[in-house]
Amino acid sequence: MKKIGLIGGMSWESSIVYYRLLNEGIRTRLGGLHSCKILMESVDFAPLEKMMRKGDWETISTELTQAALNTEAGGADILLIGTNTMHMVADNIQSALEIPLIHIADAVASKAKELNVRKLGLLGTAFTMEHNFISKPLSEKYDLEVIIPDEQSRKLIHTSIFTELCCGKLLDTTRQAFIEIIQELENNGAEAIILGCTEIALLVKPTDYTLPLIDTVQAHVDAALAAAVSE
Repeated sequence: MKKIGLIGGMSWESSIVYYRLLNEGIRTRLGGLHSCKILMESVDFAPLEKMMRKGDWETISTELTQAALNTEAGGADILLIGTNTMHMVADNIQSALEIPLIHIADAVASKAKELNVRKLGLLGTAFTMEHNFISKPLSEKYDLEVIIPDEQSRKLIHTSIFTELCCGKLLDTTRQAFIEIIQELENNGAEAIILGCTEIALLVKPTDYTLPLIDTVQAHVDAALAAAVSE
């Protein structure tokens, strides 16, 4: 079994889910008392969030690259960045490493292929929805079409993520607002919805909506487990 390096803490609410799903996945695949070999570098999210608001992605890249190098030095064989938004600097991080980084967009594309869908609605932080570090690889590498909510809905999603979901607040009113946004994306032709922030899946569940929901945490974990137990 390969050791999975995980950059966590962004937020730790979703890092908990990564840890649980990785271990559950190994138990399902290998049985018995097997557990996942994980090396997590958990960062302090508060200063990074301030850098995001200032647009200081260069410093973020430097900080997260060092975190990635720490996991590599600790013996990790593969790396996960446990957040969609920080994939903004994934290429920079990969260029500094010898070990492979499993990109969350590749994991999403695999799930879209399983679902046999091509047009995807994307929910996430404003950075994820309005920049192309998720949508571009989906389009260019996998010929998938990505659509996003309108500006007002994007603001609601972004604010909810940072003021509620990252703080462990799961409100029914917010869940209903997200479901209405998903409905609008379906009206615009979306065949499935990418829950493109690792905290959104804490709020919106597959049972909440009939359209297929691609949970990026689960997709990312599945891709990592496939790599970890491969010969």
